[in-house]
Amino acid sequence: MLRLRDLRVRYPSGHEAVRGVDLTLDAGDTLGLAGESGCGKSTLAMSVLRLLPTGTEVDGQVLLDGEDTRTMSWGRLRAVRWAGASVVFQGAMHALNPVHRIGDQIAEPLLVHSPRTTPAQARARVRELLAQVELPADRAQAYPHQLSGGQKQRVMIAMALACDPRLIIADEPTTALDVIVQAQVLDLLTRLVRDRGIGLLLISHDLAVLGATCRRLAVMRDGVVVEEGDARTLVTTPTHPYTRALAAAFPTIGDPASRYAPATTGEAPPPGTDAIGPTLLSVRDLRVTFGRTTAVDGVDLDVRAGEVVALVGQSGSGKTTLARTVLGLQAPDSGQVLFDGAPVPTRAKALKAHRRQVQLVLQDPTSALNPRHTVQEAVAEGLRIHRVPGDEADLVRAALHDAELRPAERYLTALPHELSGGQRQRVVIAGALALAPRLLVADEPVASLDASVRGEVLALLLRLRARLGLAALVITHDLGLAWNIADRVAVMHQGRVVETGPVEQVLTDPAHDYTRALLAAVPDPTTPTGEHHR
Repeated sequence: MLRLRDLRVRYPSGHEAVRGVDLTLDAGDTLGLAGESGCGKSTLAMSVLRLLPTGTEVDGQVLLDGEDTRTMSWGRLRAVRWAGASVVFQGAMHALNPVHRIGDQIAEPLLVHSPRTTPAQARARVRELLAQVELPADRAQAYPHQLSGGQKQRVMIAMALACDPRLIIADEPTTALDVIVQAQVLDLLTRLVRDRGIGLLLISHDLAVLGATCRRLAVMRDGVVVEEGDARTLVTTPTHPYTRALAAAFPTIGDPASRYAPATTGEAPPPGTDAIGPTLLSVRDLRVTFGRTTAVDGVDLDVRAGEVVALVGQSGSGKTTLARTVLGLQAPDSGQVLFDGAPVPTRAKALKAHRRQVQLVLQDPTSALNPRHTVQEAVAEGLRIHRVPGDEADLVRAALHDAELRPAERYLTALPHELSGGQRQRVVIAGALALAPRLLVADEPVASLDASVRGEVLALLLRLRARLGLAALVITHDLGLAWNIADRVAVMHQGRVVETGPVEQVLTDPAHDYTRALLAAVPDPTTPTGEHHR
């Protein structure tokens, strides 16, 4: 159904993003395309339907059902888009129009490509599509902000199915979704392949996701396919060094070799430390409500000095609300948050001093940094707000050194767009370290990062713990992260901590049904769900 022959893509800047790729995908089959940001996988996918920027040069052949989309007339290409092949774009939050109702957005490709469709027929088709992606019909009247991340991704899949395409290209469809919602979305895609006989090209940097979903797998690096073959074989016994590095980036829970050892190409992190001190943060019977919704419901949680605690759970479980309360950004309805034995203050001056001791590392470093501020200005901002004594330039350099951006002088004048994702996250961490905090609250610190960069940042957190005695409360839906770096884990569900204890105990012998459900949802590449699509 899809055949790429010697595909080459060169952007107007001169960068050759895809260099001589050959791939095939049959109807009813699943092909995973793996690789890190910049490897060319999204460029390859967008070239199928000529969705690349004006001026981009595409050479070779892109045969869709035997027709070369490169040479199609605009009229023919318009007919093929959505009806012959459709795309589930990365980041449903940004792909959906915030001011249009869900039903109208699902109906749009149908009305555009089937102009004889009446409004009544479109509404009936929308209800049918919502049922196919397991959403209630009344969601058609909702706006995007009224849906969860998983529901928005299902809406994107419903849009892709509107015109009954034979090929779906899904570009990172589960990025930033929690493990249970990720499993639901992947199960939905594989069921559609099985039931409707469509082809699926699934793009991800996570080999475990691809191995558990696709029958075949191709790995891209620097614009070329470095390895291709059966998904199970490639994930479990890769031959190319780059594939082996990708496979090692996401640990197997229960594997002792990856405890306190995230995959990294740099300096190895220290082993787990015994130098954990007395209780630094103590949360007691905490309750936070928003109207009639209880976000945090009677939570108890401790973090000791020098300890890394992972707070895991699905989106909406209350993790971020708990973190905001610890930081003094959200007032509790009842209960206590004690830091170093004293309640988190409510008066502005005392609260400002508390926030110097407890620093936040945000999830998305690109959004966290002002695009017009240099690295020096970004790191110095906290120093200026808190009027930290000392030479500002020296303090900034020291923070960059601690965040392992060395030599610091190389980065001082850089703007965020000139840095990689991992470097931007290190700048955010440096901004926190500049204030010499005792506790870092890290909200999904590696969710938006590539596989190899993930390991570098996690290893950095372990080295900071060993070198500076930092404690960390890490909020995540990534159970592999907890296995990699945490001493203890707390599992949160519907506002409550349902299980807590040492990582080895909770993640290998869980006591609560919800913890078992989280672990069961982690993709297992050794038993691909896509195997029966052969």
